[in-house]
Amino acid sequence: MHKYLLPSVLILGLSACQTTTSTAPQLGVTTEQIATNTQLQTLIDAAWQVSLDASPGFAYSLGDKTAAGKLQDLSPTALAALNQRKLLLLEQLQKIDVSRLNKEDAINAQILRDQLQNDVDQYHYKDHYMPISAEGGFHAYIASIAKGRFASIEDYQNYIKQLQALPTYFNQQTYWLNQGLATGITPAKATLKGFETSITAFIVPVEESGYFKPFTQYPSHFSDAEKAQLTEQGRALVQDTVLPQYQAFFDFITKEYMPNTRESIATYDLPDGKAFYENRVRYYTTLDMTSDEVHQLGLQEVKRIRGEMQQIIEEVGFEGSFAEFLHFLRTDPQFYPETAEELLKEAAYIAKKADAMLPKYFGKLPRQPYGIEPVPAEIAPKYTTGRYSGSSRDDEAGYYWVNTYALDKRPLYEMEALTLHEAVPGHHLQIALNQELTDLPNFRRYSYISAFGEGWGLYSEYLGLEAGFYQDPYSNFGRLTYEMWRAARLVVDTGMHAKGWSRQQAIDFMASNTALSMHNVTTEIDRYINWPGQALSYKIGELTIKRLRAQAEAELGEHFDIRAFHDAILANGSVPMSVLEQQVNDFITSQKAAI
Repeated sequence: MHKYLLPSVLILGLSACQTTTSTAPQLGVTTEQIATNTQLQTLIDAAWQVSLDASPGFAYSLGDKTAAGKLQDLSPTALAALNQRKLLLLEQLQKIDVSRLNKEDAINAQILRDQLQNDVDQYHYKDHYMPISAEGGFHAYIASIAKGRFASIEDYQNYIKQLQALPTYFNQQTYWLNQGLATGITPAKATLKGFETSITAFIVPVEESGYFKPFTQYPSHFSDAEKAQLTEQGRALVQDTVLPQYQAFFDFITKEYMPNTRESIATYDLPDGKAFYENRVRYYTTLDMTSDEVHQLGLQEVKRIRGEMQQIIEEVGFEGSFAEFLHFLRTDPQFYPETAEELLKEAAYIAKKADAMLPKYFGKLPRQPYGIEPVPAEIAPKYTTGRYSGSSRDDEAGYYWVNTYALDKRPLYEMEALTLHEAVPGHHLQIALNQELTDLPNFRRYSYISAFGEGWGLYSEYLGLEAGFYQDPYSNFGRLTYEMWRAARLVVDTGMHAKGWSRQQAIDFMASNTALSMHNVTTEIDRYINWPGQALSYKIGELTIKRLRAQAEAELGEHFDIRAFHDAILANGSVPMSVLEQQVNDFITSQKAAI
């Protein structure tokens, strides 16, 4: 997930089904309970409509034809009005007597409240002043409009309207960037080195522009005259509107914005920054933890994992220090692919092996398949090593993105852990199943709670060990490197944002404890600087899932069923850790009753 997508709504996968909680009378249900349920459902429907109104592309993908051809309105008036609608919903939601709701509706109320509160908090702390980061920004993500459905003349006409609206969209975002300059709410200057290449990637001849691609391939039923007219119109728009807009944005970023961004890296140093960072810690862990508690937990985990790493160094007979072993892993050519195709094929081979393990560990599997693609070239240099990108349509697969930029920085010994995390049994499995939960209201089907989703991804890496992956000790060291990476995040994220750590101090800590390439280390540290708190969700979520599994195994003994346990974890979609804990307690109770 990325912070610049629609807040609180998952765009990784969409479907047109709207579901609601039932308000039909039931035996044993009081009139007061029915009234409270109806009140909650009204708020759920209203909040969902607010989400659709805020994102025309999302609404259109769900069948709202009135949203066709529109881009999101990010004007000050529009965002202020959107925030007021959410504040009102939050106020009304807080008046609901949760004790009158059944268990499922109480969960609905909690998750909706958390989503609305997060959106309101982000607006309050002016997170919209930073629509760019070290990884990319709105100028790169908006380009996805060129990858939509182009099956009819109407589809092209809607796309043309979006191209015509790009200047307004860019101007609105630039307005917020200027507001950030005026208030000191900007990305840290050190993290933006090379950022301009993410803009120049779009300043190319018309025929090479991704925005022009839809005008180079048409459905067979289009007439020659229709093709000619659309091509002429598309070429003119890309040449005279799109490309000049990117050039103007490049000039603004390089001449006005980047030179005046803040020198500090700490969120604590932003206006109201301490409150904002502690807010982010609670949001991304879904627990009532402080930054200091997270920092100490991270140090404990780093120490534990370091001991396991040392055992592998001794196992392979390496004679030298821990630092020398890391240098060996980072520099020996045997560990690195020579071509992008080799890296992608390795990912595909591991992914197919992972597919085969699923029936042994899961009773329910998703219908939607997934493919493998390289990270788009325009964002690859500053992008993370891999990521899951879900489908926005029923007739399209999800995708596991593999970064093929700088191949000498993409070690093969990390590929098993990366693939298990991003594809299956990690993000694709969890997100695709989430979308199939048609009994949940849409705001939950398409939501992504980071502690749950990323915790599940990291747990999936661990599950691979149980399933027979990591037979090569170097691959197992890669797994531990990935686990250490997430543990070190607890330390460096809180260190930089709350404890006065420098960027170099964080880089050195990460580099001295993991086998990540130095390119990956610096890319990741810059990501944490610009996305405070998000990096905490992985390890907190994984530790919670592992603890709940240990509890279930202890209480159920020989009757513990790993497939049933995993199905129970994923049964209600993405949920906060407190809800997941209750979910597992219910699972244990039901399993005991069946013995």
